Amino acid sequence: MQKRRFSDKTLKILSHYLLSLLAILLVGCSAHTPQNQKPEYPLAQQGVLDLRAVEFNQQLIPLNGSWKWYWKTLLNPGERPPRFEYGNFPELWSTQTWNDQPLPSYGYATYSLTVLLPPSAPPLALKLPDIFTAYRLFVNDRELTRSGTPGTTPETTTPFWSTQVKSIPPTSDTLRLLLQVANFHHSKGGSNQTIFLGSADVLQVAADREYALDYLLTGCLFMGGLFFLGLFLFGRHETSLLYFSLFCLLYSYRIVGSDDYALHALFETASWSLLVHLEYLSLFISITVFVLYTNSLYPTDVNRHVIRLLTGICLAFTAATLLLPPVYFTRLINPFLGLMPIYIGYAFHVYWLAARRKRPGANYSLMSTGVLLAVFIIIILKYFQIAIPEDIVLFLGYIGFFFLQSLVLSYRFAFTLRQAKEQAEEGLRAKNEFLSTISHEIRTPLNAIIGLNHLMLQDNPRPDQRQHLDVMLFSANNLLHIVNDILDFNRFEAGKITLEAVPMDPARILQNVVATFQPVAREKSLSLQLSIDPRFTPKVIGDPNRLAQVVSNLVENAIKFTEQGQVTVSLTVDKQQPETSTLTFAVVDTGIGIAPEKQQLIFNQFTQVDSSLSRTYGGTGMGLAISRKILQVQQVELKLQSEPKKGSRFYFTQRFPRAAAPGPEPKENKLISGDKPLHGITILLVEDNAMNVLLAKNILSKLGASVDVANNGQEAVDMLDSSRHRLILMDLQMPVMDGYEATRIIRRRNETLPIIALTASLAQEVGDRVNDAGLDEILVKPYNPGSLARVILKHLKLAG
Repeated sequence: MQKRRFSDKTLKILSHYLLSLLAILLVGCSAHTPQNQKPEYPLAQQGVLDLRAVEFNQQLIPLNGSWKWYWKTLLNPGERPPRFEYGNFPELWSTQTWNDQPLPSYGYATYSLTVLLPPSAPPLALKLPDIFTAYRLFVNDRELTRSGTPGTTPETTTPFWSTQVKSIPPTSDTLRLLLQVANFHHSKGGSNQTIFLGSADVLQVAADREYALDYLLTGCLFMGGLFFLGLFLFGRHETSLLYFSLFCLLYSYRIVGSDDYALHALFETASWSLLVHLEYLSLFISITVFVLYTNSLYPTDVNRHVIRLLTGICLAFTAATLLLPPVYFTRLINPFLGLMPIYIGYAFHVYWLAARRKRPGANYSLMSTGVLLAVFIIIILKYFQIAIPEDIVLFLGYIGFFFLQSLVLSYRFAFTLRQAKEQAEEGLRAKNEFLSTISHEIRTPLNAIIGLNHLMLQDNPRPDQRQHLDVMLFSANNLLHIVNDILDFNRFEAGKITLEAVPMDPARILQNVVATFQPVAREKSLSLQLSIDPRFTPKVIGDPNRLAQVVSNLVENAIKFTEQGQVTVSLTVDKQQPETSTLTFAVVDTGIGIAPEKQQLIFNQFTQVDSSLSRTYGGTGMGLAISRKILQVQQVELKLQSEPKKGSRFYFTQRFPRAAAPGPEPKENKLISGDKPLHGITILLVEDNAMNVLLAKNILSKLGASVDVANNGQEAVDMLDSSRHRLILMDLQMPVMDGYEATRIIRRRNETLPIIALTASLAQEVGDRVNDAGLDEILVKPYNPGSLARVILKHLKLAG
């Protein structure tokens, strides 16, 4: 049913366009036809055309009828006329007789006509078509114009085709026309097109309009061809783009190189043989390319054998044009025009199938084929002088066809881009899910490693054991730092970074950062110093975690690339106002430095100054890129001053709103002081990982709490006893029932005890789901004993 509705809609649209084109065709072609030359226009009778009763206003008078003509004679003005006959003009020689004998298409002849004019005729002009294949026209015994040079032999004849408008010099009330015609190079001889007489101004305006339309259409097709060729070369290498661009470029020559021969008017000395070869080749090759274009556009809807046959026929015509002289290959045009309905009909069939099968842009292809069919009907009618449409009709037809075909490619291009966008978004979602899963899987074992490490450090280990534990803790934190960097970078790419705006003390943050990196600096025998401007007052609003992250990355980077000397972290007050404080943070080292041409390179992700540094110093190369992105989100620029072998200075200046009160004290990674602060408290621990259960039980036991363990959410729901349990530590990702669903069920039972989420996922990723489920707070793994104790005491209101 869906396909039926689609087909009906397509038929309706197509019928609308075809009916519109048919209307244009009927109106345009009925403008003037050889059989309907306005009955009031007289015809020439026995070499005389009486126009004395005709008013020359906007009318074009065809000089058709019975002319005197002289076969095998090139009669010049003043010469005594030999024997003549009366013959119809225009008419090809192959359809005429002389002495009742049929004539060939090769030879020469002269035509004569006397035109009687009204005494008040305006300035007049003649519109002369191309006549096979050379002619010379005399008016009142003077040569008015010529196209090529007619002669009595092939050697003395120079063929050329052109359409001309020639003004007639002021004369009496009589025009004596003498037209010499010769053909030895074409399969047709004589004339099959009308010569028109009319007002010089009207004819010249009409000719200029015809040429203007031809040049405009040629320019549109040529530029369109170049555009699609550029898309193919520099964008998507899709063969349909290439074939359509070649079709546009080839057919653009047809517009100016045939019919009105606008191009010949610019190159009057060009070789006729070359021009006629180009005229025929541009037709045969363009149709070949169009067949290939259709094949590449909808390859699953064409019949390969039919495509090969149609292409082979076109190539055979092309080969004949290249190998044979014009007198032979010009015979091919009529058979080729006879084949055109087959080509167009098959294209219509292919596009119809594509439309039914909902191929991208097939509707436009179908409509364009209908336009093309109408255009070729007009061309064939005009070629065989059955109808002479207005030039604007063909112009609109060509514009409609190429516009619709451009829509096909544009639609396909947009469709492909949309698919690529969807695939990219799907890939980004898959990447985010993968990184989230990897983060969870890495953080889960790290939680046990780091937590147990902290517990072991609090058990007064031997000095050698403490050294090993410090190394282990440093390595685990380093791994956690790398994981955090990857996830941060991914969030920046996805545009999901969030910033806090809370009271903070930048000086205390710098002190903590320096204290954290002091052991690393001591290991390398470096001096790590902190300089705080004494004018600074610790009352600003910002994101303490992001500030700490940026400075930590800069300090870590400075220590990594400094082998001797010192690293200095400084905070300088640039401007302090009642509402804002402008501060400059800087990290200065005496390390290897960076060459000027490579200073921007180091801010790229996964990049160091050269590949050897990654082997010498290690690292992912993301720290500076992440720091820069964090600052860019806040409209702050990370700057660099550096000199090779002397050191570097990374700094940024940021304006902060001032806070009414100092920021909170920074959190310390030590166990809360006090003797068993959770004594008598029973906590329900919901966790499916045995190592994390061991860690949490050890921490809580040291705090004096009793612990009941549930391995999944369903067990937690069943085990919960609000008369015993004061708080729940809830893992979120568990088998059977996850922490979200378990929490929702508990809250629906009107339980109000605190439920703390313990998760290896990032808070930004699960925050909304945690709040919706009814959990009170998130503690991200890996956590240390102090963090766990603080969050429990906070919610039990036992802190202090």
